[in-house]
Amino acid sequence: MTDDPSLPDPEPGRKKLSPAARRALAEAEARRKTAEANAVPAPKEFQGPKGPEPTRYGDWENKGIASDF
Repeated sequence: MTDDPSLPDPEPGRKKLSPAARRALAEAEARRKTAEANAVPAPKEFQGPKGPEPTRYGDWENKGIASDF
């Protein structure tokens, strides 16, 4: 890869980015698009808790009573 100064700035009006920074942003965007295209949806959970994932948020609510683990 080369540092091509002819590449346009991704966001005009902001601080000028170096060619290496612009190239890194372009590579990151390409990786994000590839990851989105190859994403596999999570399987649907049956009889799980309603609302946010309790193991992630630290609470488990059962019949209106929230308890911490």
